[in-house]
Amino acid sequence: MKAMKLPKEIESFLDVAEAAEEETLVFTKKKRPVAALVSLKKVDRESLALSTNPQFLRIIETARKEIRAGKTVSLEALEKKYSVVAPNKRMKRTRKTRRSS
Repeated sequence: MKAMKLPKEIESFLDVAEAAEEETLVFTKKKRPVAALVSLKKVDRESLALSTNPQFLRIIETARKEIRAGKTVSLEALEKKYSVVAPNKRMKRTRKTRRSS
């Protein structure tokens, strides 16, 4: 991912983008989408980078296909295979902490 300082010509373009706030703006050329402008107000850089990474997208698509095909493993099967039991309650504190006044 690359970040750069914007030229002044693009500032008016950003005004349009800010007006759209939560929506995605799609740019077309000859009626075909060529680019999109997505609001980053609720998106961190890592999520953005992953969402455009072809290798990550392949992993997600493969996982979705496996789920649709029923290739899943239950929690009970994992517990049995690895001889562990997943805790079903939050861990209790072993020591109380004092609040400073």
